[in-house]
Amino acid sequence: MVHSLGLTLYNLRPRQGAVRGAERAPRPDGLLIWLHAATPESLPGLSELGRRLREEDGVALLITSDQPLSPRNGALYDLAPEDSLVAVRGFLDHWRPAIGIFSDGELRPALMHEAAERAIPLMLADARTPYLLAGREGWYPGLMRSSLQAFQRILALDDPAARAFRRAGAESAAVQITGRLEEDSAVLPCLEAERAALARVLATRPVRLAAGLPEAEESAVIAAHRATLGLAHRLLLIIAPQDAERSSALAQRLSDEEGWVVAQRAEDEEPEPDVEVFIADGMAELGLWYRLAPITFLGGSLAGKGCLRSPMEPAALGSAILYGPRPGDFGASFGRLGAARAARAVGNARDLAEALADLMAADKVARLAQAAWGVASDGAEVTELALRSIRDLLQGRRR
Repeated sequence: MVHSLGLTLYNLRPRQGAVRGAERAPRPDGLLIWLHAATPESLPGLSELGRRLREEDGVALLITSDQPLSPRNGALYDLAPEDSLVAVRGFLDHWRPAIGIFSDGELRPALMHEAAERAIPLMLADARTPYLLAGREGWYPGLMRSSLQAFQRILALDDPAARAFRRAGAESAAVQITGRLEEDSAVLPCLEAERAALARVLATRPVRLAAGLPEAEESAVIAAHRATLGLAHRLLLIIAPQDAERSSALAQRLSDEEGWVVAQRAEDEEPEPDVEVFIADGMAELGLWYRLAPITFLGGSLAGKGCLRSPMEPAALGSAILYGPRPGDFGASFGRLGAARAARAVGNARDLAEALADLMAADKVARLAQAAWGVASDGAEVTELALRSIRDLLQGRRR
């Protein structure tokens, strides 16, 4: 890799903090693949890519970021090193990755130069636009170009992204327009015999699900259910409380204080024809309820602290999605669904009731659910291409 004047000036900058990684976990034996999530939004796609590598290739996984994250799919986790030669060399000496996969377009010049010096192949996935690590910007002649040329593969999201990387100095042959990586597999499991038995009990009843419902949103969801009963008197509301320990108290309140006919999963009761509200045993069986409910409201998004469940879960199982203005950690996913007209936003309890009433029409529900499924399944081919690229790069390194 060419050592540009910009890299020399960049490396002369004072370090920004203590060297990270003083208490790193031991490195496992064998091949280790390193994935760096430049943003929280890039983690789901990288995590799914890592899961495939771990399960199909039997490699160890390391995920890094600049903010603490919860490890996924059996991966090790470490904070990314501060981009200085001392920190980078300590990181690479410890983990000895066989390959590095970055996301978004974040460039860490010291790290990329040192990786190139060690013949560690690098790849960019979900590449949006090239930019220097936050806090390390400045005028460094040739630095972005030399950093980009450390990447053997750049999988760009779209044509404008590809042009941006080529203009910034990436090798034209390294840039490929692919689209977005597939996100974590969102298809939650269920026992098919259980699903079939409950489907027989429900028969042709219209069903609505409130998934991960916090106490703060219970009244709004019940009010919306009451408002739509006039349009479909056999309508069943399934509530999967955010806190499973609230199931009994919620059932008692709805039954004793509000006069609803309630059944509880925790008491081995069934959603018989006269049951109006069925209380699930928390969120333990969401894969079952998503399959039975054509429409899901994602709890926490209306008056809670933010949605706790990924909208890709109901989307992947054919349930149309309603959600409030608080997406929680899933803003990017809701944004993709919204752009594809694959989910419906509501601002308050009245909006929720109106949306549920509007979606009594089966054709509207089907269009919403189909669009959501398309978004949830998008990216599978991109992940396959990324896997092939990684394996090719690893094979080339072994030669």
